[in-house]
Amino acid sequence: MKQGTVTRRGYLAGASAGTLGVLAGCVSSAGSSPDTLRVGAREAYVNAVSTSAGEWVKKQFEKRHGTTIEWVIKEQGMNDFIQRRKEDAPLDADAYVGVTPSDLVRADRVLTNDIDLFSPLDTIDTGSVVDEYWFDPQRRIVPTGASHVCIVYNDRKVSEPASFDALLDPEYSDGLLMANPQTTVTGLDFLLWTIHAKGRDDYLDYWEQLMKNNVRALKSWNSAYSAYESGEAPMVVSYSTDQIYATNEGKPLAKHRIGFPNDTGYAYISGVGKFADTDRGDLVDTFAQFLIESKVQRRTAVLNVGFPAVEDASLPKKYQPHVKKPETVIQYSVDELRKHADRWRSKWARQVASK
Repeated sequence: MKQGTVTRRGYLAGASAGTLGVLAGCVSSAGSSPDTLRVGAREAYVNAVSTSAGEWVKKQFEKRHGTTIEWVIKEQGMNDFIQRRKEDAPLDADAYVGVTPSDLVRADRVLTNDIDLFSPLDTIDTGSVVDEYWFDPQRRIVPTGASHVCIVYNDRKVSEPASFDALLDPEYSDGLLMANPQTTVTGLDFLLWTIHAKGRDDYLDYWEQLMKNNVRALKSWNSAYSAYESGEAPMVVSYSTDQIYATNEGKPLAKHRIGFPNDTGYAYISGVGKFADTDRGDLVDTFAQFLIESKVQRRTAVLNVGFPAVEDASLPKKYQPHVKKPETVIQYSVDELRKHADRWRSKWARQVASK
């Protein structure tokens, strides 16, 4: 069994991990000055193996507003903040960049009706945000970026998998890396994508076959993409804007081809949210407005390897030929996810843990 493969022991160990982790240099609320904004984010936003926007955002915002940003990175991502809020413990952060539909659903499920994790960003101008990117019915989360989950593959090693059934072929045995759906948004989105493709009654049968073909689920997107970059497998579940990164780094596009099984891709949208218990609400509003400015969106889209989330920004012309889009975009609504996502993921996890 190759390192990183999901086994019963490995899955159970990962699922029970609860240690909180914070990047070096981050401090708790007790040690932060009034001019310090503590922003939660995923590791990939600050320190991705490809490229990330965090350092640029921090530098530009601090320069313009004379304040300090401290990134707060928790090992379990948004789950840690949700659990802290449930226990009425300090969040040690004022906002979060990278909130996804599944994060929002989990927060609404875990917290009771009288406990809010986020408060509305209703003092900022969001008129430029792309309408279809809004995923929070209450508009507490303001979209800041988008892409599509897809298969990134090395066409020097394999041909494009034209369908989900094709991924079961011997050609792709031991060939696909992905992030764990239990602990990552990218992995969950891929799972949701397969559920849409194979049906709610048949997706576990499909996964049974996919596992027999030795798909490997690693702890994080960073670890899966790093393994792909190092040549451990010819395919990885990643994003349709991957060639922006390849172009920036001067990497051969042959190793960064974009595949859309069944001519579909799963929508990946994330945004910024203001934690309800922050005492720096005005500063969070200023930060959120900054994130959706057209010039900022144009730059962070490149650094995040994604699409701008506003109508008045677009990727630079040199990247546009390398942006691939599926014929059909798949996305479950927040209401659908609230009803079904936990059960779908739990069934998947039980099947994996039993192997």
